Amino acid sequence: MKSEIEIDLNSKEPIYKQLVKNIQNLIDVGIYEKGDYVPSLNDLSLELKISKETVKKAYSILREKNILESTQGKGYYISYDDDNQIKILLILDRLGTYKQTMFNSFSDTLGADAQITIRLHNQDITSFENFLEDSLDDYDYYVITSHFPLLKDIQKRALKALKKVPNRKLILLDHNLTKLPGNFGSVYQDYEQDIYDGLEQGLIPLKKFQKLNIISMSGSLYAPYLHNGIKKFCSNYNIQYEFHSEVNPANINKNEVFLILNGQLDNELIQLVEAAKSKGYSIGNEIGIISYNESPINKIILNGLTVLSTDFEQMGKLAAKMVIDKSFAKIKCDFRLIKRNSF
Repeated sequence: MKSEIEIDLNSKEPIYKQLVKNIQNLIDVGIYEKGDYVPSLNDLSLELKISKETVKKAYSILREKNILESTQGKGYYISYDDDNQIKILLILDRLGTYKQTMFNSFSDTLGADAQITIRLHNQDITSFENFLEDSLDDYDYYVITSHFPLLKDIQKRALKALKKVPNRKLILLDHNLTKLPGNFGSVYQDYEQDIYDGLEQGLIPLKKFQKLNIISMSGSLYAPYLHNGIKKFCSNYNIQYEFHSEVNPANINKNEVFLILNGQLDNELIQLVEAAKSKGYSIGNEIGIISYNESPINKIILNGLTVLSTDFEQMGKLAAKMVIDKSFAKIKCDFRLIKRNSF
């Protein structure tokens, strides 16, 4: 069946430019609508008696303009929507306080030109696979926190699902998947090196205490990396340390520092503070407390809770800039010790 696409072989204008303009005009007058498939490279080249490479060049330009999109095995289809908003699917593992900070920064930087849909996979690989499968042709960008258990089979499934998203549409946040090939965007943490560097920033006050206690509860996906970074730091700087799986008042001693490793575990912080106060210890002087991952409320807790944290505001802003500039890179997010009165 003959398409509506036309060119003038006698025109001085390059054929690929004619194709781009003609398809755009067909969209403007309603001949082509969002979701409609255009002729394949072979079909259009035969119909118009032009080279396949010329058609491919025109389609590539239209794809860069977010007018065409391709699906493996099906061909090219119209992805343009006349509301001109960038459509983004944001798939997060959870929406805690620091993820909210990241989202606010991401959304504010994009402004009104973006329509953001949020899905939460709760670190469940099946839910994640379903989200992607149901939405692969519906969004301009996919911004994802790929946090899943570090089991070989689950990580393999995550990689397989992510490979279905075109690199030019994919931005990964927080966790850097080094085994995923391609020129996708990424704003990530380096858990092992970050915790080392953050503790190093607090080396001078840390040396005033006799011991570093790490409260590391079950449930942290990246605990092995964090533990390695802490062990390397303590070994290199001759810091006495001990890991604990729970808050035990008997283990809370004067002149020691307590790092609560898992983010958002308010119960452990409450237990630690209650035990310290029951012994009459002055927090920030006789014992130190450090939390992991920044939250706005940390400025108020204990008259200022010291935190080791990635800059989640920066993470959201950098991801949004990639969307705005249509230029992807892999960037390690800043990580720092935010020193307050608790340490």
